[in-house]
Amino acid sequence: MRLNLDVLRRLPKTELHCHLDGSVRPATVLELADAQGVKLPTHHLGRLTRLMQAGKRTRNLGDYLRIFDITLSVMQEKDALYRIAYELVEDCAAERIRHLEVRYSPILHRKKRLSYEDIVDPVIAGLRDAGIKHDLSTGVIICGIRSTSPKVSVALAELAVAYKGRGVLAFDLAGQEKDYPAKAHREAFQVILKHNINSTVHAGEAFGPASIGQALHHCGAHRIGHGTRLVEDADLMRYVRDHRIPLEMCLSSNVQTRVARTAREHPLGEYFRQGLRVTVNTDNRLMSATTVSEELSLAARAFKLSPYEVKRIILNGFKSAFMPYPQKARMLRDVHLEIDRVFMDAFPSEYDLRGSY
Repeated sequence: MRLNLDVLRRLPKTELHCHLDGSVRPATVLELADAQGVKLPTHHLGRLTRLMQAGKRTRNLGDYLRIFDITLSVMQEKDALYRIAYELVEDCAAERIRHLEVRYSPILHRKKRLSYEDIVDPVIAGLRDAGIKHDLSTGVIICGIRSTSPKVSVALAELAVAYKGRGVLAFDLAGQEKDYPAKAHREAFQVILKHNINSTVHAGEAFGPASIGQALHHCGAHRIGHGTRLVEDADLMRYVRDHRIPLEMCLSSNVQTRVARTAREHPLGEYFRQGLRVTVNTDNRLMSATTVSEELSLAARAFKLSPYEVKRIILNGFKSAFMPYPQKARMLRDVHLEIDRVFMDAFPSEYDLRGSY
């Protein structure tokens, strides 16, 4: 029995770790640059696309992050932000994403002195409008940046508070880990926790498990972005497992940033076997040239996952989503049935109603 890409595309899924500025259509970058008078390294679509895809040329997270200079150059106007958010939902809907959480940092979109509201409102609107059209729930995660002043993170946390219940689902801390500890931004997370807002932190990607410990114990993170190096601390790994702290895992991205040498050597498989709540995401659809369906296919091949195990990982995504519990419960019930229907259609002689193979 083979879980091919066609079957995976038909399955309902979540996308919980997806950067707006890393998930732009190459043709859109080119069109926006022409309209805005932005100079690009090349105006040939094929060459531009290759420049924006990490492939095998990135040596570390810093190399990977530098690619964002190109996409950010055309994301400094309200109409561009709306369009990119709208198109991202369209791309997700095409592979049956049912719930999408999009993260970005408004401070990276102020080169033309847009107000925070003029940066947040069009993204929420683009996600909402496309979400209604394609029957897809969406929300924004506001990102602080590790390398900026902690005072900036506090301002962004207050922005997340202002948009609580109005399209913003959570607060995150992103950017280069090494030399920029999460605990330096603790005040921002105190603002978030005080207002009962969800939080996640990029941790354990380019730095060791101590970074994950800081995210959990200094910042009170509800989820961990990446968590790739958690495997180096067995005690902390047990804590994450026992407290059902979700890990937002991104296979292709971690291989491209050299956090993992190959997909097979990535700890996702071990985490899953050990009972941790792993989810599968793209990180950056453009830079990593991927989709959630392709990431699930990669995981299934690398770790020899059965269709039932893939179903469990997909359900982890819905369980881990930053959405109200009643909505989550309804969606989980529907998704259970929908996955079973797809599998019964794809594997009629091997799958029964109990989800057994």
